[in-house]
This record gives sequence, structure tokens and C-alpha cells, in this order.
Amino acid sequence: MVKQFSMELAGRTLTVEIGKVAAQANGAALMRYGDTVVLSTATASEKPREGIDFFPLSVEFEEKMYAVGKIPGGFNKREGKASEHAVLTSRVIDRPMRPLFPKDYRNDVTLNNLVMAVDPDCSPEVTAMLGASVATSISDIPFDGPIAGTRIGLIDGEFIVNPTADQQLVSDLALTVASTAEKVIMIEAGANEVPEDKMIEAIFKAHEVNKEVIKFIDRIVEECGKEKHEYEHVDTPEDLWDDMVSFITPEAMEEAVFTDVKQVREENIRQIKEKLEERYAEEHEDWLPLIDDAVYKFQKKTVRKMILKDHKRPDGRAINEIRPLAAEIDLLPRVHGSGMFTRGQTQIMTITTLAPLSEAQKIDGLDANVTSKRYMHHYNFPSYSVGETKPSRGPGRREIGHGALAERALVPVLPSEDEFPYAIRTVSETLESNGSTSQASICASTLSLMAAGVPIKKPVAGISTGLVTGDSDDDYIVLTDIQGLEDFFGDMDFKVAGTHDGITAIQMDIKIHGLTPDIIREAISRTKEAREHILTNVIEPVISTPRDHVGEYAPKIMQMHVDPDKISEIIGKQGKTINAIIDETGVKIDINDEGRVDICGVDQAMIDRAMEIIRLIVEPVEAGKIYEGEVVRIMNFGAFVQLAPNKDGLIHISKLSKERVEKVEDVVNIGDKVKVKVLEIDKMGRINLALREIIK
Repeated sequence: MVKQFSMELAGRTLTVEIGKVAAQANGAALMRYGDTVVLSTATASEKPREGIDFFPLSVEFEEKMYAVGKIPGGFNKREGKASEHAVLTSRVIDRPMRPLFPKDYRNDVTLNNLVMAVDPDCSPEVTAMLGASVATSISDIPFDGPIAGTRIGLIDGEFIVNPTADQQLVSDLALTVASTAEKVIMIEAGANEVPEDKMIEAIFKAHEVNKEVIKFIDRIVEECGKEKHEYEHVDTPEDLWDDMVSFITPEAMEEAVFTDVKQVREENIRQIKEKLEERYAEEHEDWLPLIDDAVYKFQKKTVRKMILKDHKRPDGRAINEIRPLAAEIDLLPRVHGSGMFTRGQTQIMTITTLAPLSEAQKIDGLDANVTSKRYMHHYNFPSYSVGETKPSRGPGRREIGHGALAERALVPVLPSEDEFPYAIRTVSETLESNGSTSQASICASTLSLMAAGVPIKKPVAGISTGLVTGDSDDDYIVLTDIQGLEDFFGDMDFKVAGTHDGITAIQMDIKIHGLTPDIIREAISRTKEAREHILTNVIEPVISTPRDHVGEYAPKIMQMHVDPDKISEIIGKQGKTINAIIDETGVKIDINDEGRVDICGVDQAMIDRAMEIIRLIVEPVEAGKIYEGEVVRIMNFGAFVQLAPNKDGLIHISKLSKERVEKVEDVVNIGDKVKVKVLEIDKMGRINLALREIIK
């Protein structure tokens, strides 16, 4: 039986159809928001996957080019692997959904969101998040939802709920907030230095909208929801737990984990596991496969208790203390810019590369407003950074997500194309990792960009706060600058980046059922304090403003604007004119349809020469001006000089010298470079010249 439900959401109609399609999925919802259509399904395996100690959730956001009336580009006219945008959208949906599944659920679950039609004014990403929530909530899969997600824009100081495509282009904020009926559970934001108090206001505005959407979803669940199925619970046997705790003792576990050196902690835990394996090898062989989980649980309880009750962190820091910091620039020769940022045992080196705008990344996606990307930030996380060994298989979802977060944080401070006509790529190499590498990559990128001579408006820094909660909403501790252990055993990773003047990016991951307003306010306040410290005391003493020039090995680019009607004259028939300029000067020339000309090279003199030639092509020759040209033809009555491609002038033999000249070749020859003055341009457009020397 097909059931249909509708509500008005930000001035557009949201419609959910249940039972119309995908009937064999555990849960399915055909979502329509305006003319955007997304099919969201939730499926789960019948039995848990054997031998795993985690919840195997997979979230997919499938972009189909037919949704925007396009055939995929490239040789193979079929959608291939997920685009970076699809990966990032999947992560945004995953983060609020994952904490609401049972912690000991081990069945495979896939949440698939198939984008079938796109209305530019109705976000398919928000529609998919709502669809994933509806499909899972009405299914028989255990889930403590629903959730809802809302986008907030900021135009002229006013908040816009689920902004349209045109509004997004001029908005100072791109905020996505997911929440349950009671608490905020996920935040993702990019912003043009939005102040902290305004950001907090926007988050709570989104939460209010989400509450109304959740009431709508609750009505759907009430009419269409299935009974949740039973599953095999996973926990450490009580006998094993009691024996382990009495044998190892809480004091010994505390001593093992509370150190500021990651390698020492790992060795201590390895020795504890070894002792337990020896203890159970004969009498309790069935406990041996459970030791890893049991020790992990013991570590977690120990760390959380000490932080929450005694305010004691594993490395001895105060609750609001940042690990030791260091910054450097110019570590690598010949690259265009490099910077390294170290925070405790987290270390990132970022390398900046500059190129002509023609090397900007082209994007073939569902958003008609996004066709290219001039700034690219790529993040790499090799196994050696955590002391492990495994082959590199290219960037995974985590690497793509961290790169996108750093990119989002830095875009608001980049110069415009007119101010700095370069494509810019930064690559963050993780050299050592013990928590918050994404935020360290933002700091390292700021250093690298300024060292490369990119005139960013202001330096940007990032920091992460963590959270440990107790039995009530009032029982919690917010931690500044969390390391890996506090991330693993804690409840939150709240990353905030920005300048002295405001926030440029937020990403929040949590493992609990949401955050109270007080926690959100404290976390944002803590990140502001830490960010100010990093900028003032670490980054700015190393390099406070961008260098006023690009490096020796970086390409030099000059930009000019010409009448678009003159572009054909610059290019010439079959490209002969522009190729002749390139052959003469060795530069690279890019011209767009609006008449912007970018001239790129390493020799400034040759760039200047190419610009002069183009200027001569597009600007009319003026009487009385001095030009430099090449003698291209000699007749008995004078010499023809090429001032610019297709612009030749004649020096009459009488204008070659103040003295009588018998033969033109006595003064000039073909190929000579000469400076000439334009005497006149006659009615037929002929240019009459004189050698500059005779008219001084």
C-alpha cells in the first residue's frame, strides 16, 4: 500500500512516498523536495559479520548525471567511482546516523541514496539526509532516531533556511546541522569569518527547524514503521572482566595509559595483553579471542574515569592546555612554498604549488554553479605516520574529508583571481599522527601559502576540542586539543578553524546521542581561545604576512583584459599569431571568453614582451608614439617594419637618416630590431614611420 506524506519546508514542499518502490529493502522512502527526487533505502544483513569488533555501516550518495540532463563526460559514458562531492556528502550523512545505532550491533547496514532528479533550489544532499533518516526509522533495523538535517545561509546578516542556488552564491555561511528532537548531533560549516556568537545562533536556528521536520518523520514512522528486529548482543563476559580487573588492577592500567608518549603507551598495553594471554592459555582458551576487546574496554573506562572525575589527562596536561607547538617555513628547496606545523606527536608538512588558471580542476557534477575549482587541498595519511606498515592505495574517504575541511577553511582568505591569477594546490603530508591532523594541516597550509607569496587576507588556524560525558547532561568535561587516545575513548571531535576575526570552517563528529547548547557554547569558546594562541604565538612569529612576491621557481603570471572582439586577432588564423608570440617569448598564454589574458612564464622580460605584443595587437597604433619592431621586408624605396602581428609600417628611405641614403640596406637589414616613431596614419590606414634616431 502506497502512503504519501507532505510538509512545507522553507517555502518548498517536502513529500515522502512509502511503499511505492524498493519494497524488498528493509526500509525505503522516495523523497521529493521541490523537483529534487532522491530514493533512500536502508538494508541490513540477516546475521552479524563474523570476526569484527565494529559496526559495518556503509553510506552511499549516488550521483546520476541524468538527474541534471547530462551524459557523463570522458571516454566511458557511464558513472564511475564516487566523486569527491559524493564522498563528502556520504560522510555528512554517516556522521549523525552512526551514533544512533546500537554500539554492539555487528550486522552489515547500507544506507543508499540515489539522486534521480535535481532542482537547483532544493538541495539533494539535505533531501538524502532526510531520506536516510526516514528509511532507517521505518525499517526493522535497530535505530534510535530519527534525525533531521537543515542548511543555514547568511545574507546581509539574516539567516536563510535551506538557501536556493542563487542565495548560496552570495551567502557568508554554508552550515549544515543534523539533530535529534533533543540535541544537535552533527555540524558542518564553511564561513566567511562568521563571529562565534553568530555561528552559535545559526546552529540553534537549524535545530529549531529540525525539530519540526522530526515531528513530520515521527508521523510517518507511526503509520509505516516496522517492529525492530532482535540481534546478537556483544559484550565482554562478566567472569572475564572481573578476573582481568582483579589481575591487572585499575592502578596498573592507569599507570600504563597515562603517558605523553604514544609508543610507550602502546608498549605498556602490549605487555598487559601478553600477561593475560599467558594467564588464560590453558584454563580459559575461549577467552583468548576476547582479550583485545576486553583490554580496550578497560582502557576506555580508565581514561574516561580519570578525565571526568579527577580532571587528569593521559599526558598530564590541564583540561584547556595545548600540546607543545612549533612552526617552520622553507623546508624544501625549489618548491613554490613549504611549511611545517607540529603539535605534540602530530606533524604536518604542506607544500604549495602555483600554476596558470588553466590548470584549475574541472568538475563534472550535479551542481551547475560548480564547474571548476581553482584552489585544491589534498591530504595524505601514510601508514608510517602512526608506526604501521601497509601499502598505499590512494586516498580513502577519511583523506578526502580531511582535505576538503582544510580547503573549506582556507578558501575565504584566498585572493581573487584578479588579485592573484593563479591556480593553487596545497598538499598536506602527515609525517606523524596522534590526533587532529586535519587541523594541523590548516596551520601548515597557512604557513606554506604565505611562504609561497600567496596574498591571503589573514592567517588561518585550526584546533579540535573533545568531550567526556557522565550520566547526566550536566556531567561532562570539554578538552582542548585532543590527542588520539582522547579521540578514541572520548565522545566528540569538534574541529573549528578560523582567523582572529571569525570562523571559516567547522566539522563535528560525536559518538553519543547529541550535544546540549552549553556543550556547544563551551566547545566553540575553547577553540577560539586556542586559535588565538596558535595564530599569535606560533604562526605569526614565523611569518606574519605573505611574502610580496612568488618564489624563484614559481611561474610568474601577468594578467590583462582585452575587448572580447579582439580575441580572434590575438589568436590569428589557425593559431599562427598566438603561436608566434609563444615561440618568440617562451611563455604560456591563456585567454578566456570574457577577454582575460593570462601570460605565464619564468622570465619576467619575456612575459613583458608578450604582453607588449598583445597590447600592440589589440590597441590601435597612435601617431606620435614610439614603437619597437622588426624589419620584415626591404624595397628600394624603404623598409617595412612589423610593429605587431598584421601591423606593418613603412619607413621611407628619406626617413632612415638625416643624410641622403643611396641604398636601404646601408642603414637596416631584414631581421633588425629598430625603434620607430609613427609619423602618421593615412586615410587608407597605412602607417608611416621614421627611425627614432633621426627625430631625436
